[in-house]
Amino acid sequence: MENNNLNNLPKDLFKPLVRKEDTSETISKPSRTFGQEARRTFFKNKPALISLMLLVIIIIMSIVGPHMTEYGNDDQNLSRAKLPPHAPVLEKISWLGFDGTLTDDFKGSTVEEAKRKAILRFDKENKGKFIDFKVKSKGNGERNSAKVEATYHVYEAKGMGDQYFWLGTDHLGRDQWTRLWLGTRVSLIIAFVAALLDLLIGVAYGGISGFFGGKVDNYMQRVIEILVGIPNLVIILLMMLFMQPGIMSIVIALAITGWTGMARIVRGEVMKVKNQEFVLAARTLGTSNGSIIRKHLLPNIMGIIIVNTMFSIPSAVFFEAFLSFIGLGIVPPKASLGSLINIGFQNLRIYPHLLVYPAILISLIMITFNILGDGLRDAFDPKMHK
Repeated sequence: MENNNLNNLPKDLFKPLVRKEDTSETISKPSRTFGQEARRTFFKNKPALISLMLLVIIIIMSIVGPHMTEYGNDDQNLSRAKLPPHAPVLEKISWLGFDGTLTDDFKGSTVEEAKRKAILRFDKENKGKFIDFKVKSKGNGERNSAKVEATYHVYEAKGMGDQYFWLGTDHLGRDQWTRLWLGTRVSLIIAFVAALLDLLIGVAYGGISGFFGGKVDNYMQRVIEILVGIPNLVIILLMMLFMQPGIMSIVIALAITGWTGMARIVRGEVMKVKNQEFVLAARTLGTSNGSIIRKHLLPNIMGIIIVNTMFSIPSAVFFEAFLSFIGLGIVPPKASLGSLINIGFQNLRIYPHLLVYPAILISLIMITFNILGDGLRDAFDPKMHK
């Protein structure tokens, strides 16, 4: 019965099958080079892009920032020492901290005693004329039971209500905005120069060691092991015996041992790549060693070199800041992020703004460089290309 029904179906319901070429292996997307894929992967990484933009802004500000105010790096005036931040427009928003006031809490047995402590701290000469008090606790006569919040209008007390120091001043009355960006410039110059020397020395040394191998590699690696065993701080102290503390001594100290990590990475990559077929083909065709290194090995390890360089820059920034913090780096009156943090640390309890802004900036530089390095590492990794 079912067969009869199938036979009675109209023929116009059926269409002949047209044979087509097999399209299962057809490439539907346009082919891209490795560089194009790396760029495409990097631009899809939003944190890396944001970090790159922040770094560009920081570098630009380190160049133009010191020229945005009328104050120079070493314009000292003790009458305006340790002023809080005072910025136009932003001064109207009190909670931002740019209104040119100092605020702190004071305790005492009574409200009057707490007020006296505030006057002794802030405005002893004017007997509290420029202090606004807010009673938080009236107390009960016991020790430190009363509490008041004192807001000291520093600029009015010093007759400087029409002057603006965007990030305040330091202990010698120098403009913090100017010194912050000048210090950033110095720290970045040291970091970039040190990273460039690491790149040049490390790539050349590691490339030669890995390419020739054998006894050459053995002897060169023993030299690296000796240098790695010498602490950087010891080298810095030895440099101080022959050179004045400053940018040059820090750069040289970083360059003496900083390239060893790059050299080891490049050596390992070269030893891995040099035994591959395309290098063997180049040798068979009589290509010189220099051309093989320049045209075949370096392009294939350039990704890991760039990534390692990006990670070495924040390390150099931190090392310079550490040396300046302990007094072995940049010598006053020159500024660096480390020296500014050192000054801020000494005045942390009463004038925290001297520490906050350079600490935020150096943290921002460290974080953005590391995120950017992660983004470049992913961009140069073929496994991450989708």
